[in-house]
Amino acid sequence: MIEISNEANLPTKFGNFKIRSFREKIIHNHTAHALEHLVIKTQEIPENPLVRIHSECLTGDTLLSLKCDCGNELHIALKRIQEEQGMLIYLRQEGRGIGLFNKVNAYALQDQGLDTIEANLALGFKEDERNYEIVRFIFEYYKLRKIRLLTNNPTKIKAFEEMIALEREPIITQSNAHNAHYLEVKKNKMGHLL
Repeated sequence: MIEISNEANLPTKFGNFKIRSFREKIIHNHTAHALEHLVIKTQEIPENPLVRIHSECLTGDTLLSLKCDCGNELHIALKRIQEEQGMLIYLRQEGRGIGLFNKVNAYALQDQGLDTIEANLALGFKEDERNYEIVRFIFEYYKLRKIRLLTNNPTKIKAFEEMIALEREPIITQSNAHNAHYLEVKKNKMGHLL
């Protein structure tokens, strides 16, 4: 079951957007949970909008962690979407779907020398636990037929090609001493187009 909020104004440093929440009820380990995803969009949506599907990263998006590229990607995406018109779908799937608690445990394993994939596996998870079915619902809700997808992730490209016609547009951020190995792992082990 999916509940849809009203739409509201969201003025940001990147420009003025509209925001709406999609509450997804899921069952995980026999327990009901609600994931509240966001759509942040320009007033007008063109026929072939620029779209970023961004998974929540509290440490990168909010705390501006240097261990990943998430916060920088979020800011680049919002700036480009404001300029070119489109939307950002913000999925509440922290830590590639393992949750904030487990992500911090994965960080601790990374501090001991494991990479991001090895840490998830050591905790008993797959390298990526995300599910994208809510995105199909959002595409249908906004009656999107084709998009310009802002991503470097081949898994996302494959998943969304089954839902909608798309062209990929790269999103490249500057690396730093804290995330260079992380980006290398994304490129060499996960096939990211960096």
